[in-house]
Amino acid sequence: MSTVGQVLREKGSYVCSVGPDDTVYDAIRKMADEDIGSLVVIENDKPIGIITERHYSRNVALKGRTSPATRVRDIMETKILYARADQSVEECMMVMTDRKVRHLPVLDREKLVGIVSIGDLVKNIIKNQEFVIDQLVHYIHA
Repeated sequence: MSTVGQVLREKGSYVCSVGPDDTVYDAIRKMADEDIGSLVVIENDKPIGIITERHYSRNVALKGRTSPATRVRDIMETKILYARADQSVEECMMVMTDRKVRHLPVLDREKLVGIVSIGDLVKNIIKNQEFVIDQLVHYIHA
């Protein structure tokens, strides 16, 4: 059973972030440039929220706001769900599915050490299943 920490070791621990007073336009531009769907909102070196493409579509586009005139703090989610580096991939997938979130910042001793997406976790599970299948095929043919 893999842990979130193992996933981060494979994918990397880089976390793309934005400040709460940045414009939503700047946040969306950063997501597009990085080809990602969320940014952790950091203030004074601490995560205080998360902004996703879903926040943009529901709180800017559908409400008639403009992204250059709207601040990240006005649409970000402040009740952040976190994962721990020692949590299992399966446990995090259950949380993400139950709470309908696609990204979980990862904390290790209160420090932000990475972020995982539902895609990262699915990829890990598939890789592990492929390994087991390969081992079984090797066993059968031996």
